Amino acid sequence: MTKYNSKRTTIDGITFDSKAEAEHYQVLKMSERAGEIQDLVIHPIFRLQDAFKYAGKTERAISYEADFQWLEDGVIHVADVKGVRTEVYKIKRKLFLKKFGDNIKFEEIGA
Repeated sequence: MTKYNSKRTTIDGITFDSKAEAEHYQVLKMSERAGEIQDLVIHPIFRLQDAFKYAGKTERAISYEADFQWLEDGVIHVADVKGVRTEVYKIKRKLFLKKFGDNIKFEEIGA
C-alpha cells in the first residue's frame, strides 16, 4: 500500500502506483495496438524550472513526472491518474500547464 491507500500494481514488468493507473495503462496499450495512438511513454518527466544559484547555494531544478504521454492525431497528450490531488501536485500542474499547455492536451483521470 502507498501512503494514500492505493495498491501498487505491476503489469508488463512496470510497477504503477495504483490499480487505477495500471488499468489506464492497459487501455492505452490496447489503443496503441489498435493504431489509435502512437509513442506511448510511461512516467515522462518534464523540467518545469532549471536549477539555479542563490546566495552561493544551488537550488535544485523542479520537475513534474506525469503518468503517461502519447501521440494521437498529431497531438501530444499527457495524462495523470489521480486519487488524491496534493498541494504539491496542484502547484506542479499549474507550472506544467503554463510552460507546456499550448503544445499538449492535458488530461487528469480520477480525483
